[in-house]
Amino acid sequence: MNEVTISSAILDAIDELEQTFLDAKVTFESDGQGGAWVRIDPVSLGPAYQEERSWIAFQITYPYPEADVYPLFIRPDLHRRDGAAHGIAFQNVTWGPHGEPGTQLSRRSNRLNPAVDTAATKVLKVLRWLETE
Repeated sequence: MNEVTISSAILDAIDELEQTFLDAKVTFESDGQGGAWVRIDPVSLGPAYQEERSWIAFQITYPYPEADVYPLFIRPDLHRRDGAAHGIAFQNVTWGPHGEPGTQLSRRSNRLNPAVDTAATKVLKVLRWLETE
């Protein structure tokens, strides 16, 4: 069986993630289609959640950088400090190559610009959004 290697654009994106999240461990594995499943651990969730930290994971698909990094996943046991329910952008799912439980964050980039909308900037935007939810 031939293993499809991860594209150089995606390896560059993973390198940018490692440089952006210096205090976290960035791990990845091939998705078998030229892309990769990526996990960053830990990341800060912000003041709205009882859990201060989580991992965040996502798939960077082969068409990257022309393809959006979507959706993203975080820990399955996420609770708001105020006790309110999560909004419609949150969904409990099983995700990834190992069928892990997680919370899916539906935050699509509507006007993707591959020159500036990198995997790292997408993760930063989603983490910033979490701080306000």
